[in-house]
Amino acid sequence: MAQISKDMVIADIIKVNPSIAAVLMRSGMHCVGCPSAQAETLAEAAEVHGFDADVLEKQINDFLTQA
Repeated sequence: MAQISKDMVIADIIKVNPSIAAVLMRSGMHCVGCPSAQAETLAEAAEVHGFDADVLEKQINDFLTQA
């Protein structure tokens, strides 16, 4: 089973499973396709958007266990 960490770059997280983009967008992080996503970690993006990176990491990993 694949797992992600908040220290991974968003582009790499989406490569694990492209459906993760929908998880991020549902959480309010709509920058999935922006150029910053190519070099920004989940933790960095969460901080910029005012989200808790630990919560996002858990939501994505929960999604991956169900995928």
